[in-house]
Amino acid sequence: MARFKAKQPSAAAVAGKPKKPRLRNAERSAYFARREAAKVLRSVLQGDARRRAVGSIKSLVYSPSIKNKKATFALVCQTLKYLPIIKDVLEAANILNSRWKRQEELVYIITYDILFGQEISFTGDAEKFLVQRKVSLQSALARLLVRKKVKHIEDLIDRYETADVSKPRYVRVNTLKLGVDSALIELGKQYMVQKDDLVPDLLKLPPKCDLHDHPLIMNGSVFIQGKASSMVAAALCPEPGWEVLDACAAPGNKTVHLAALMRGKGKVIACELNKERIKRLEETVRLSGAHNIEVLHGDFLSLDPEDPLYSKVRAILLDPSCSGSGTIAERLDHLLPSYAAGQAASVDETERLNKLASFQRKALEHALCFPQVERIVYGTCSIHQIENEDVVKSVLPFAASHGFQLATPFPQWRGRGFPVLEGCKYTICSCYIVVVICCFRTLYYMHSILAFHYWPCSRAFATNRPS
Repeated sequence: MARFKAKQPSAAAVAGKPKKPRLRNAERSAYFARREAAKVLRSVLQGDARRRAVGSIKSLVYSPSIKNKKATFALVCQTLKYLPIIKDVLEAANILNSRWKRQEELVYIITYDILFGQEISFTGDAEKFLVQRKVSLQSALARLLVRKKVKHIEDLIDRYETADVSKPRYVRVNTLKLGVDSALIELGKQYMVQKDDLVPDLLKLPPKCDLHDHPLIMNGSVFIQGKASSMVAAALCPEPGWEVLDACAAPGNKTVHLAALMRGKGKVIACELNKERIKRLEETVRLSGAHNIEVLHGDFLSLDPEDPLYSKVRAILLDPSCSGSGTIAERLDHLLPSYAAGQAASVDETERLNKLASFQRKALEHALCFPQVERIVYGTCSIHQIENEDVVKSVLPFAASHGFQLATPFPQWRGRGFPVLEGCKYTICSCYIVVVICCFRTLYYMHSILAFHYWPCSRAFATNRPS
């Protein structure tokens, strides 16, 4: 006769505690997405309050540590969009007590879901706390409608909402893996796609195309990269077989663009000081499939130009830390509280710009000291003259003493901006700027989407213009 072992009761049953039901996949996914979104939101809001962002919203969301990127990105953007309303509602409902104040970003995320987003279940302590107070939240929102003298939630959102900034979606084809025409055909199956008229391997798509999970993005055949960012490596135009130094390389989009322009030949030395950003740089390099990139963890300013390790470096791409003011739309800075409050011209911001400009001058002067360098691109994504024209103007005498002069990388690009550089017909100020100095040596200065226009006067570079 068979003998059966009696099933032992669980510890929870012995203690008389009800067993927690297992979360369904959708609930589990939403639960973790809210917490990942809260983590990103905290970094964004703290950085915005201190005016020292650790990264853009997109770069924080699409870091390797975030698993559910699409849901997290949507939650962060939507919560920021409605954050002024959410704060007013929570204050009116008197819900943020001392315990939940320490997790206020998670409270913001969940409140957004309750009032404007999806129905949520009791999947966590914070969710339970706020769902139980759903009536109070809705009542506070109704009172806010009355106070603002609007009848519908849509009208209230219009009162609070910061204007959206729509720009075309640009992607750069990684020619180490895929041809431009092949990418055009593949992406054209889903979107209206056209080639850019300035950067040969750049494609333009309609605004707000969500490509982050597209197979060509996932396998590194195509990179989401703005036109301004893509202009920088194209301006430097390194030749196959050269050694090139990318002075401030992370996250690596420009680095791998250099490798592609060099057709995988020669060497790109990618220098990056920040340990965390090194990880992102290495991931970008791995995804690109480039085998001619050497990642260097170190400070560009500490590199010895006379060191034999850099004796063959013929071009330097210098894209140093800057205010990022030229990429508000791409960084989604228009969603941040400081943007809505108009804090850009504060005393703290002026002091920060001065410090950045001081560092930028030092970095540019250091780049000019490498003995075999023929071309240098200096780029920022700032709209401020102090980080662009003023930096370049301040180093021109030093550059001239090392045999450099300004040149124009994109003659066909219409110039605009601040005409403060002596002898220059065209200046540009708005996103990326390029300055080129030559005499067989070239300095490019590039400032976000637009650029200073100079090309070398010597015949040696006349055939090297980007098409």
